[in-house]
Parts: sequence; structure tokens; C-alpha cells
Amino acid sequence: MRTVGVVLGLFLLAPGLARAEGKFYLKSGDRVVFYGDSITDQRLYTTFTESFVLTRFPSMTITFVHSGWGGDRVTGGGGGPIDVRLKRDVLAYQPTVMTIMLGMNDAGYQPFNKGIFETYAKGYEHIVATMKAQAPGLRLTLIVPSPYDDVTREPKFEGGYNNVLLRYGEFVKELAKREGATVADLNTSVVDATKKAKEVDPKGAEGLNPDRVHPGTGGQLLMAAALLKAWNAPAIVSDVSIETTGEKATAKAENATVSELQASESSLSWTEQDRSLPFPLNLKDQAVALALKASDFADTLDRQVLAVKGLKEGTYTLSIDGAAVGTYKDQDLASGVNLATVETPMLKQALQVHDLTLRHNSIHFVRWRQVQVPLQSESSPNIPQALNALDAVENDLVVVQRTQTQPSAHRFELRRK
Repeated sequence: MRTVGVVLGLFLLAPGLARAEGKFYLKSGDRVVFYGDSITDQRLYTTFTESFVLTRFPSMTITFVHSGWGGDRVTGGGGGPIDVRLKRDVLAYQPTVMTIMLGMNDAGYQPFNKGIFETYAKGYEHIVATMKAQAPGLRLTLIVPSPYDDVTREPKFEGGYNNVLLRYGEFVKELAKREGATVADLNTSVVDATKKAKEVDPKGAEGLNPDRVHPGTGGQLLMAAALLKAWNAPAIVSDVSIETTGEKATAKAENATVSELQASESSLSWTEQDRSLPFPLNLKDQAVALALKASDFADTLDRQVLAVKGLKEGTYTLSIDGAAVGTYKDQDLASGVNLATVETPMLKQALQVHDLTLRHNSIHFVRWRQVQVPLQSESSPNIPQALNALDAVENDLVVVQRTQTQPSAHRFELRRK
């Protein structure tokens, strides 16, 4: 085996990456507040979105606050009237971006009612007007309510409740257009994927939204995908293409660097440093696996492509850092395989990032929902100290989270069996 010449595409990386970030909705320095009811309060589509942004854009500094409260409507709810909620749970964080998803509770779980809808419309308009007046420059993303599952179970009344939510969603789209806001449809694509999942696995499809209202991990992954697409999120994690003939090989790479490329008649090895991490998919979660099978998530948001052309006919084992991660036919490698859906060291690192995403948000939840709000009428001088201490703990976790997002170099080897 001998080291051979390498043609690298990544001397163009910096401008290329800048173009990708320029198209993406979020910018370095943004602070995003997710606002909504119990579906946001689940902290699933929101944390999926946060982890996607951090792993795909590790050089960007973006922070996230999750401010969903179960039972909320446009008028507020258990956390207080809407103006209290907006002041305490959104404006206090000085957001540059705010997402709003309300409607599941507002529509009343009944056939369309004009009076109930008018309350929703006026309340939603009040939220938008308040935020635009009190936070000039704030970028709003208005979200079409996520679906009530009328796919895997029979509708409870003619037409079904989800059709009512879609009517509310049409208002959301119109309001977004009127107010110059971004709109994200977290209903249509999720319903389409649920229909496909039902064809593949009817019982498993019910697990995408177990109680018809609150999607599980698979359903919320689909919701995150819809939001990310509305934000023009990039599909590419990295794209590496190698051409080899015997002991000669060249490589091209997008959003990655390739070095130390070595080739022989039966093997190929190289060092690769991607500039992003794949999305932190828990491949052992059956609901997530079904959501991937029923949607275009991997193709449109999570492409970590390896293509190798010119290999001799046969089956090859791919190892990364000395550990086998998969076996592939030469023709499959020539077409390109997506490593984002394979248990690689890069995926393991991304999952560690997501674990830190969940942990820091859990600390924030304790601070907000178990200390700040319940004790807001108390006069103890220790309360501000407790809040500050919890903020410090969360910040420590965020620092570790950001450090963990930085990709590492890995040694790849393809060996013919």
C-alpha cells in the first residue's frame, strides 16, 4: 500500500459553508424562543431542532429557550394570561426569533365553530402585534398546528378534528403573509408520513401520535423536519467522493477534508474531518425508525454521503477508527451510501450533543416551572440566588454542549472481504 495524491474540494469549504449559512433562516447570535402549548411543552420537536442547528452549524452561536405550557391557548392558560406569558416567558429572554404554535386547544376538540375561531384569530393577532411592538426586529415563525391523528384511528365526528385544525392553519398562513412572518406547516407533511407509516406498519403508525394529540419521538421528529425545511435547513452533513484504480486514488469533498489517502488492490483508507455532525438519530427507537422509513428526512436533511468508484467487484467492510460500521457491495458504494443513518463515531458524538440539549433544557424547566413561577409571590431573598444558581448550572451544560459539537478527524478504511 502506498500514499497517493489527493484532490480536495475543501479549499472551497469556507465560501461554500458561508453560502449554506446565508440561506439558512437562523444566524449566528440569534436567540430562539419556542412558544406554544403542551406539544411544545413536550420539548421534543424543539430539542430536535436545537440539536440539528448545533450539529449542522457548529461554528454558529445560537441559543434556544423552550417556553411551551400545557393547555395554553392564544389567551394564555395555566402559566397566566397571555400578556403575562409573553412578558415573562418570551420577552424576558430578548429573543431575535420566536416560533408560535397554538391551536390544538383553541379549536375545542369539536367541529368548526365560528365563534371559537374568531376568539383564536383575535388572540393570535394580539400576540403578533404585542411581539412586534415590544420586540422590534423580532423574526416570527408562525406554525400551522400539528395534527390531531385522524389517520390511524377513525375521526370522532364527520370530517375529523384535524380538518378543523387545518382551517385554523389557513388563518395562520394568511396572518404570516400579512405580517411578513415566516410560516411552517407542521401538519401536512406529518399526516402524509403517517399515512405511509400506516401502510408499512399500522400498529407502529399509531405510536407516532399515541394519544392523537401529543406526538411521540417519531412524530415530533417529523415536526422538527417540517420546521427546519421552512427555515431552509441544508441537507448535506458532508459529501465525500473517491475514485480509485488499483493503487491510485483521488478524492473530492464537500463540507469535509480528506487526507492521508492510501490505496491498494484490496483496501482503501483515508483520514476524514467533516465540518458538521449528522443529526442525532436514535436508531434503536422504533418510532424514529418508522418515521425515517415513511418520510424523506434522511434525503432532505441528513445526508452524510460516501461514494467510492472504481473498486473491484465484491463486498467491502467499512471501518471507522478501527471498528466496523457496515458492509457494502461495490456497486452500492459507487452509487453512494448515507452514513448519517449508520452507527458511526460521528453519530455517537451527535447523540452526546443531544443528551446535553435535553439536560440543559431540563435544568431550565426546573428553574422556570418549579422555582420561578410557583414562588413568584414569595419574598425570600434566596429565590433570586436559586434562580441564578440554576442559570449558572444550565450555562455550564451549554458550554459543554457547544464544545461537543466540534467534529473530530476519523480514520476510514474500506477492505474487500
